[in-house]
Amino acid sequence: MTELLTETLVQEPHRIRGLEMPWNRVMGSSEGPASAARALGPWHPQEFTAECVEIVAEVGGMMTFVFRRSDGAPLAFRAGQYVNVAFPVNGEDQDPADRSYSLSSAPTRPWTFDITVKRDPTGLVSPWVHQNIKPGTVLEMLGPVGAFHLPDVDRRARYLLLAAGAGITPIMSMVRTIHSLPGQADVVVLYHGAADEGFAFNKELAHIASVDSRIKVFYSLGNRAKPADWEGLSGRLTAAMLDEVAPDANGRQVYACGPEGYLNTATELLGKVGVDDTSIHMEFFTGDRQTILEYQAELAHAADIAEEIAEEIAESAEDYYESQPAAFGLYEPGYDAEGTLQATGLELESAEPDLTGPEAFDGGADAGAEVSTPDASSFETVGTGSLTLSFMRTGINVRVDPSEHILGPAQRAGVRIGANCKEGMCGSCKIVKLSGDVEMNHQGGIRAREIDAGKFLPCCSTALTDMVIDA
Repeated sequence: MTELLTETLVQEPHRIRGLEMPWNRVMGSSEGPASAARALGPWHPQEFTAECVEIVAEVGGMMTFVFRRSDGAPLAFRAGQYVNVAFPVNGEDQDPADRSYSLSSAPTRPWTFDITVKRDPTGLVSPWVHQNIKPGTVLEMLGPVGAFHLPDVDRRARYLLLAAGAGITPIMSMVRTIHSLPGQADVVVLYHGAADEGFAFNKELAHIASVDSRIKVFYSLGNRAKPADWEGLSGRLTAAMLDEVAPDANGRQVYACGPEGYLNTATELLGKVGVDDTSIHMEFFTGDRQTILEYQAELAHAADIAEEIAEEIAESAEDYYESQPAAFGLYEPGYDAEGTLQATGLELESAEPDLTGPEAFDGGADAGAEVSTPDASSFETVGTGSLTLSFMRTGINVRVDPSEHILGPAQRAGVRIGANCKEGMCGSCKIVKLSGDVEMNHQGGIRAREIDAGKFLPCCSTALTDMVIDA
């Protein structure tokens, strides 16, 4: 009996070839039962509210927050994507702070979704999140967004997943997704951390690796001295380390997420071990990689879809967070002229600020006060483009070319505009146009109501006409 049991435990499962996401086969369906499953496809980003239903403490100063959509619909996304969340860190009478967080849960479990936040003691948002978000808290979100994700179908499904620090969150979504799906796959995870007790999800990763022969997990302590009982790798990422964990790396699709320095090193080393650029996928937020073009193409595709169903869904759009097609009648949320109707259920505790009125975007000025408008014709004019941007607070006219993003020429001319990601994701460069038109290709850094109020992101916007700008 013991021998029989041993043979049964070590026998490899017989699987179908490759991996296929559950929504892939219904993407072209329009009739029959398959049409209902279209709502579980990650079609486009939308704005929605979500209620926190659970908090899970992770190691390494991280916390996982489990949410469900307030309208009762599933959140459809691809493993590796993120959502943009509006946090009312400055109180209900101030604009929220928008931050993008990768989804760490698997899209194969769409009725709830997780974001995992690492606490930065010097940061504005993450300490507030750890202290204030509780079960019952409701937040505004936009998503899903991002071109960094697993493919919908992959007949080879051979992956090398690289993570450093908090970069484990989208990688964890990928691991959980692959583990939940049938099919052949060969996955190697290499996870760098700063301390042996700081590897988030380590117990779950160990369990998955122990029961799923398709997935192997390796840990490295980075540049730290390893404890006496440490059985993993040590040292920063090197070509030798890549060869050790994945000697066939040049035959794998590589997904990597972590600090910019780590990703730059990974790019260089992957080239040295023979991995082609087309097989490398990275979660960069610094504007220097092909990912930007992928985001823009994805956003354009999302805009086409959104236009087709605009009359069937509530007003949607900030940073990449969306709703489901109307074809999914069973779970489809209700809508009226004001937008999405909240599903029936337990009363929710709202933590979101009311930013729907004009006072939300007045910069704190007295709405009743008369403000004298300077004459832009008296401003100094710089630049050589065909269009003129008048920056009223700075007192300067900037000539720009219609093909260039507004942020660069404005900053060079001395206009003070804060900017971090410079890809339309973080929303830090948000300013108000008083007149004129722009074409904006953002990545989730601005919400529909803000656009309606005249705000735009100069980092990802080009001018279509002469403009007057409140900056």
